[in-house]
Amino acid sequence: MKQYFGTDGIRGRANQPPMTPEVALKLGRAIGSFVRQGERRHMVVIGKDTRLSGYMIEHAMVGGLTAAGMDVRLIGPCPTPAIGLLTRSMRADLGIMITASHNPYTDNGIKLFGPDGFKLADDSELEIERLIEQDPDASSVDGEKIGKLDHYKDAYGRYIEGAKASFPRELSLAGIKVVVDCANGGGYKTAPIALWELGADVHPIGVSPNGTNINRECGSTAPDAMIKSVRELGADIGIALDGDADRAILCDEKGHLIDGDQIIARIGKDQYDTGQLRGDGVVTTVMSNFGLERYLTSENLKLIRTQVGDRHVVEAMRSGGYNVGGEQSGHVVLLDHATTGDGLIAALQVLASCVRAQKPASEICHLFEPAPQILINVRYQGASPLELESVQKAQADAEARLGNQGRLVLRKSGTEPLIRVMTQGDDDQLVTSVAEDLAEAIRQAAR
Repeated sequence: MKQYFGTDGIRGRANQPPMTPEVALKLGRAIGSFVRQGERRHMVVIGKDTRLSGYMIEHAMVGGLTAAGMDVRLIGPCPTPAIGLLTRSMRADLGIMITASHNPYTDNGIKLFGPDGFKLADDSELEIERLIEQDPDASSVDGEKIGKLDHYKDAYGRYIEGAKASFPRELSLAGIKVVVDCANGGGYKTAPIALWELGADVHPIGVSPNGTNINRECGSTAPDAMIKSVRELGADIGIALDGDADRAILCDEKGHLIDGDQIIARIGKDQYDTGQLRGDGVVTTVMSNFGLERYLTSENLKLIRTQVGDRHVVEAMRSGGYNVGGEQSGHVVLLDHATTGDGLIAALQVLASCVRAQKPASEICHLFEPAPQILINVRYQGASPLELESVQKAQADAEARLGNQGRLVLRKSGTEPLIRVMTQGDDDQLVTSVAEDLAEAIRQAAR
């Protein structure tokens, strides 16, 4: 069982285990031991989002990596998908992204990418965890072999060009007014520039990071700021990224939200119609709405469900030969263009649909009516309450009440101390009642 890694890397409150400089130093040494082969020089690429604690984690990791003989290229604030792209493009041995994604600024995290640009598999993470606890001397190199540190200057331009390449060359965003909320996070420089270079009339918000305002009342987890700007400016579409820009939630010109399920439906349908969709379906998680499944079935397309987490989605896509997948939360993975979720690239595909169809987002981005769905997050301290007998009984009761009229997903978050209660079904009252009763049972048990 993993001690440090969760569903998407390592994550926790900054300056508390495991997100301390001490652990970051050990992790850097462990990565050096994991990667190092033979006498050649090895290179690691490191990016981060804009939270204050990024400096602390970054510097500690650099110390561990260079002590283990790794050369380091620092990118600075950037989107997570940029690290996937740059790791592969620069032929690095490993990529590291320091981010807690959509979490508040007081948290931080670490995501690892292999030389192919994809997130490391479970067995690799387990091996690195084993190496974290080894004697530091085991990873140290002689003085003449200590790694070098450089700041890489061309990262933004390289990522922007990669994102723009996903947008059809024959199309232009000229005349399209776009609000883009960058969550004061890693995409605050790249997303507005890419949209502007494609011809859009860009109105950026959430582009003034100060180390503490990432995701605060902005971005994909707080889309009201985007909706307000779209309505006030009369924009054609709104794009809200999260703190590391690997997910996006959109809104149409009327201010109606377009979540990850609707984005996947739109892109999947377009690719199917143009013969680009592989596998005759898409990959999503257990959290995706019934409505998406029904819509895809009506189009003779499959929906493959995985565990929560874009890494699980990617694994299923690669093993099954699919090129479109993602999560309701806005992680959309398009393997023809990126190795992980990319909010900007997903938004560009939706914009391409609007331009090609010459129709507003409100007409083409709501392809199905979502089934009633309730998601309740219950915060806890200490051990997970899911193992308690009272919670297990409440879960059994909830499943019995839903029967064949709906579905229940009960899971511990892999990124925060939360229990997520999700119910779906056609009976709105039943779905709501079951979710609220189960959430209350968990709250009582967690006290």
